[in-house]
Amino acid sequence: MEAPLPGPAGRHAAAGPAQRSCREAADIATILPPSPRGAAGSRRGSGRARRAWLATAATLAAAVCLLLAQVPASALDAGTPSPVTGNATWFTGLGSPYGGCGLPQANLDTQNFLALNVQNSPGNYTSLPRPIPAADASEIGMFDNGLNCGRWVQVTIGNYCTGINDGAPNEPFCRNGSWVPDAYNGAALDFVVADSCDDGNAWCKDDPYHVDLAQASLNQFILNGQPVGNMYPSHWNNRQVSWQFIPAPSYTGDIKIGAIQGAQPYWPAIAISHLPNGIHGVQFYANGSWQSGQMDSDMGDDYIIGPTTGAGTGGTQYQIRVVDASGNLLNNGEIYSFTLPAGCSTSPGGGSPSPSPTPSPTGTPAPTPSPSPSPTGSSSGCTLTASVVNSWPGGYQVQFTVANNGAAAGTGWTAGFSFGDSAETIASSWSATVSQSGAHVSASNASYDGAIPAGGSVTWGIVAGSGNQALSGLSCTIF
Repeated sequence: MEAPLPGPAGRHAAAGPAQRSCREAADIATILPPSPRGAAGSRRGSGRARRAWLATAATLAAAVCLLLAQVPASALDAGTPSPVTGNATWFTGLGSPYGGCGLPQANLDTQNFLALNVQNSPGNYTSLPRPIPAADASEIGMFDNGLNCGRWVQVTIGNYCTGINDGAPNEPFCRNGSWVPDAYNGAALDFVVADSCDDGNAWCKDDPYHVDLAQASLNQFILNGQPVGNMYPSHWNNRQVSWQFIPAPSYTGDIKIGAIQGAQPYWPAIAISHLPNGIHGVQFYANGSWQSGQMDSDMGDDYIIGPTTGAGTGGTQYQIRVVDASGNLLNNGEIYSFTLPAGCSTSPGGGSPSPSPTPSPTGTPAPTPSPSPSPTGSSSGCTLTASVVNSWPGGYQVQFTVANNGAAAGTGWTAGFSFGDSAETIASSWSATVSQSGAHVSASNASYDGAIPAGGSVTWGIVAGSGNQALSGLSCTIF
């Protein structure tokens, strides 16, 4: 059975008191048959691989519901109506405790998984806030702010590069060489989208159709009915591939619903997996009408919902339905009814649960203005900025960007800031090692995101367990 999944909010959240409280949860979901109400309303290659992300899955305890009947997959209607061609790189596994789509590696339908580019910004290797705001919509990559999470992709091997294909910024792909066919052309394999590529290299920023493949899958591509066996490493060199979205192959059963670790009445967050055709939204029933849930940042498999008594109330009953990548209600508007596991009923640090957040009518949070960063020393060549990307009564989520303004690449970074109130506490964090002393917070790079090229940036984040969003003393150093 599925457990409460790691969270809240962010791609690499550290477990805090609230997360621990959810690990003894009971079953979350039961299935309701369709009702009249329901029917009507119904890193990149050698660059990222060097980081050696560890695929450590979170501890599982409960929360899944399956239908016995098969749900037919919907036809593909968006994204790549015909195959596209791009460079392919590899990475060792999803980050801990989960990947960019919000699911642990152990909870994926397949271990053949890939990452799509967050950004499409040729020549610009600085990362935008995530989710990418509407003002920068022209730079949204194929990750599509998480909307392509959970979709299946068929990847076909293309030509081999005889030159240098290292994804260096401002350098052409396959320089000093050429693309040539070989014995591996035409090998194919199906992958699920489970992660995002936002590194400051040419693959993740210059190539709109770049895909980052799980390393263990490279020699599993099928050609003439057999795995290729030995394409990697001698015949790899970040080959060209063609790819296209497809419905989930041989789909049976129904979706799985899990409570994110840290989910509770003030932050009722769920993760949805085993999707027949991706996920473009979650609707929850409240006060007599269907309302749009809010994606958790740009993790497209995770949504924040509300109880049947309305967001911001103490309700414990939830009813949802799911919108797939084609914009259709899944399984003709099937309604899924559940309560949060008992272990998820405590607010961060104990005490009475806080109210649930109010979902955005569009399902996408509108980022609020970033706090003004403090000046940094010229020797560090570093700027730290912060943006509140989500908030609710009693808490908020902040995304930080560490930008390398220097002329040389860095191998690590540190950052710091101060809360406006010494009573502020960090409920969780991701993509950084974070500590707090009084109102001051210190952070340093995680094992996989220390390298920042000149002109590049990395992002990390926190969830704070209070409502005071005033941050000061933002600073950072790159070394």
